[in-house]
Amino acid sequence: MTDKRPALVWFRQDLRLADNPALHAAIDSGAPIFALYVHDDEAAGSWKPGSASRWWLGRSLAALRESLDGALHVRSGDAREIVPALAMELDASGVFWNRCVEPWRMAGDDAIKNTLQSADIEVRTFNGAYLYDANTIRKQDGTPYRVFTPFWRKGCLENGRPPRKPLPAPGRFDLHGADPGQDEEQHLRTPFPRVEGGADEWQPGEAGARQQLEAFLESGLAHYDEGRDRPDMRCVSRLSPHLHFGEISPHQVRAAVLDGRGPKDPGVDRFLSEIGWREFSAYLLLHEPGLPTDNLQKKFDRFPWRDDPEARDAWQRGATGYPIVDAGMRELRRTGYMHNRVRMIVASFLVKNLLQHWHHGAAWFWDNLLDADLANNSASWQWVAGSGADAAPYFRIFNPVTQGRKFDPQGDYVRRYVPEIAQLPDKFVQSPWEAPADELAAAGVELGSDYPEPIVDLKASRERALEAFRSL
Repeated sequence: MTDKRPALVWFRQDLRLADNPALHAAIDSGAPIFALYVHDDEAAGSWKPGSASRWWLGRSLAALRESLDGALHVRSGDAREIVPALAMELDASGVFWNRCVEPWRMAGDDAIKNTLQSADIEVRTFNGAYLYDANTIRKQDGTPYRVFTPFWRKGCLENGRPPRKPLPAPGRFDLHGADPGQDEEQHLRTPFPRVEGGADEWQPGEAGARQQLEAFLESGLAHYDEGRDRPDMRCVSRLSPHLHFGEISPHQVRAAVLDGRGPKDPGVDRFLSEIGWREFSAYLLLHEPGLPTDNLQKKFDRFPWRDDPEARDAWQRGATGYPIVDAGMRELRRTGYMHNRVRMIVASFLVKNLLQHWHHGAAWFWDNLLDADLANNSASWQWVAGSGADAAPYFRIFNPVTQGRKFDPQGDYVRRYVPEIAQLPDKFVQSPWEAPADELAAAGVELGSDYPEPIVDLKASRERALEAFRSL
């Protein structure tokens, strides 16, 4: 503890000590650190954290507070008022934070910066969440990229400033423990939103993020190029919640993945390109702030979506009669997570086979995903719907039976989350309605009772979707 004026470090989606540019700069200033987190749900509006995200956030904040020897101060309210008021009350030498790309956060940042600078308080902001600064990536004509591959290969890998080396975890530093207000403890105790026990699968916090990365490097990366599409195997990193909350940075992940491996290694190249999709989603949101609600391809404003609450309810509950779809939706409800290949399958089923607006899917994922990220969620749903910047062609309609047989060939993933059909032979586990009556009886399955009949015909619904897309 010193008598120096403190530096206020405003934590947001950077809930870590290592490779935290704002924290490192504040420490380097020589001032004691006043660490702050603000719950600003009002500014977020309809995009305030969903139930699953709130559970993760509470545990992550508790882990960060422990790392800071209890000196993390948590507030609720308008950050545009809280941050400047605290800085002035503390007589802070400066305010440091890492930038975000959500539109309301960017608008709030500008307002806070103006207030602080008007009070002669230094403001320093940093890019702590992405490999590349989205403001510096442009096409030759100066306009933003709208397609992923040239954005990543040319804009980032060829012409972008090379990613920096990750900053080490700081040594001991002075913490300003004086608390001029009341902490909001209730945010640290949000219960897990589902009753099935999915909380046991995760360890929020910086230490949990490091362990998850180490597990992926040890057992997943070598098989990632082919195994990333297999929900029945553990070949993916499952780092997305940790990256969203900033418990680990993409610079740390990139450095660890490249350590002792070449960038042209198939697994490495493929995995880093997935990190690139995260960068591209944030880039789109930065340049297209209407991404969460507005079709980037305006012709989709007249798309003939259907309004079928019963179909949406069946999709949400995992009761569509298509096992790979139902397994994915149940995995989501049980664990707060869904394998990426399955995310594409269930999304395609909702917007194409059921012709439900992508807004419904985005909202459901937002409330139920632990890794709910506004940029990723919005860009991905628009990609599947065909309305986005780098969208899947309208005729790309995932057949859930074909996808299940290809990527869950023995049905292990389906059996894990749809146990009522677990005794069916592999041949029929992705399409129970095709099983003969004696096979169904032997497996203890009565369609329409134990497991639903398909709620829609795949061939007819595919043609209906194609006709709707042709109408544009």
